[in-house]
Order: sequence, then structure tokens, then C-alpha cells
Amino acid sequence: MDSLNQALGLLLIGMITVFIVLWLVTVIGTSVIELSNRFYHPKAKDNDAPPTGGVDKEKMAVIVAAVNVLTNGKGVVDSVEKK
Repeated sequence: MDSLNQALGLLLIGMITVFIVLWLVTVIGTSVIELSNRFYHPKAKDNDAPPTGGVDKEKMAVIVAAVNVLTNGKGVVDSVEKK
């Protein structure tokens, strides 16, 4: 009976340790993400228009309009690459 109590005690200590470590990973990860989002400011581009990758202005306008219609105005065209 003594070995069973010892095994259950070790199981409880192990589970508590895993819980604490996972909680710390979550808290630290969330904090790092929030701090990096708060203090990291990417360099502003000279040109606010998205890079077109050599696509004609007319085709770019059609692509932007299609994304706008399909996403109900929530989508943004970041870049267009020609392959």
C-alpha cells in the first residue's frame, strides 16, 4: 500500500509540474507576442500602393475589385507576383 501511495504522489507532482510549465509557456508566449506587436513598427514604404510584380494597372484593378467583392470589403491585396 505504501508503494501505491508513493506512486500516486509522484503522479500528482508530475501532473502539477506539467501544468505549471505549460501555463508558463502560454503566459510567456502571449507576453512576447503582445510586446512585439506593441513595439515593433515595420519601416514605412515610400509608396502606399501594393507591389504589382509587373502586372498591368488594369489587371491589378480587376484583382483588387474581385478580392473586395469576394471578401465583402475585408480583404486586402498585399502583393501580386507573376510566375
